[in-house]
Amino acid sequence: MFPSGGRYVSNSIYVMATPAPNLSASNPPASSPPGSSPPAPRRPAVRAANVHGLDFAAEAARLGPPPVAIIDAHTHIHGPASSAIYDRARRLFGVTMTYSMTQLPGAAAVRDVLGDSIRFICMPTWSDGDKNRAHRQGYIETIETFHRDFGARMMKVWASPRLRDVVPDLKDTTFGATDLCEIDSAWRIEHCKVAQSLGMMFMVHVADPDTWFATKYTDAKRYGTKREQYIGLERMLDRFTAPWIAAHMGGWPEDLSFLDGLLTRHANLYLDTSATKWMARELSKHPREEVLAFFYKWQGRLLFGSDLVVMEDQLSPAKSMGSPMGDLASTPEEAFELYCSRYWALRTMFETEFDGPSTIADPDLKMVDPVHFDSLSTPRLQGIGLTRSMLEVLYRGAATDLVEHWWKTH
Repeated sequence: MFPSGGRYVSNSIYVMATPAPNLSASNPPASSPPGSSPPAPRRPAVRAANVHGLDFAAEAARLGPPPVAIIDAHTHIHGPASSAIYDRARRLFGVTMTYSMTQLPGAAAVRDVLGDSIRFICMPTWSDGDKNRAHRQGYIETIETFHRDFGARMMKVWASPRLRDVVPDLKDTTFGATDLCEIDSAWRIEHCKVAQSLGMMFMVHVADPDTWFATKYTDAKRYGTKREQYIGLERMLDRFTAPWIAAHMGGWPEDLSFLDGLLTRHANLYLDTSATKWMARELSKHPREEVLAFFYKWQGRLLFGSDLVVMEDQLSPAKSMGSPMGDLASTPEEAFELYCSRYWALRTMFETEFDGPSTIADPDLKMVDPVHFDSLSTPRLQGIGLTRSMLEVLYRGAATDLVEHWWKTH
């Protein structure tokens, strides 16, 4: 997928001739763990979304059109100008329909730009200054408004352990002792009851990467263990029998055996492939044959998703929304590159047998191992090489049969 003229400098590190950072093939750092790129040299032109300086228009041409038009089942699209740039990027890589968790105050502006090619999934209004209310009673009102004004037929349950660090009155609580943070807590149940009464299905963010439990969530009394996050999820899957999409490969791409058991036990559970950096890093650690077998067994229960966050703050050095996602780009050109990078990585992983460094910097590498990695280090990206028929289901068939059908019949 990279321009010709590159070469392997180890079993899994591929150095491109052009365009690329000046990685030294003759003297790669001996301390760099196998399967990951050494720290990239500091150059003004190097950006975290495209460390190796790929021409994404050329890369899209190399990939060619996907076997079917892609439905992206998981994004966060905000702002009219950034939405227009996102539209160019997604169409370059063959994405024609987008499901988005857009904050309610900005949904109309996004719909004005993207029209019938975007559908909204209910989510809380994170920008609301009263976060205690916004994630409780306020979310019920948001669900009802999304359903009435935007035709939403899915609601999001965001059950990341870090909600404790966001909602003020949760900050001094412990795991299992709140009315909101746990996935099966009282307010979650009320939200799902309202959604159920409106004929909605569910999306859920459960847990977080293993890297986060090794660093951010070491206080298990406060955040719970990773395995404990799923006890409440399984209760909710049994209680609310409409379909559930568990985002980010169910929150545990590190453990395909666990996901296999979860899907086996709950016929109403589906997974999406969103969170590109996380998926690229962790799915690439498994033997290719194991990942291929998992995707083959569960085709129809796995949906394509990117988790792209698109916002106006990415178009200018001036930031106003207070989100770290706004810092990922500072010009329209950088924003376009950012949006392309996620679709490039996912399509490369699913369609090819490429084995080399991703072009997207992954800060989790440095977070876990700051000795060997820096802020521009990139993980290994291993192509799975799905068959055409599997790609057709992953890219469109599963979403058509599940989400599109649900929208039309509820």
